[in-house]
Amino acid sequence: MPRGTLYDGGGLHPRHVRDRQFATVGFGRRGLNPAEVRRFLHRVALDLTALHHDLAQLSEENARMKRALRARQSAWSERRRP
Repeated sequence: MPRGTLYDGGGLHPRHVRDRQFATVGFGRRGLNPAEVRRFLHRVALDLTALHHDLAQLSEENARMKRALRARQSAWSERRRP
């Protein structure tokens, strides 16, 4: 990722966080550009929020599918008993 540009694209990947470089502030000052850092952190927070939401939905769907499978297995075993 080029130095000093904002992340703009699809989902945020670990390499985007790992490789991110921020522009330094103007002449006579030290450190990184605070506005650029805040914008990037905001993007990280948004992507993490989306990932947590997706994970919660998938966990809920997984639990629902396990319950359905157990119910079907129980019904099948009941039918096979003499």
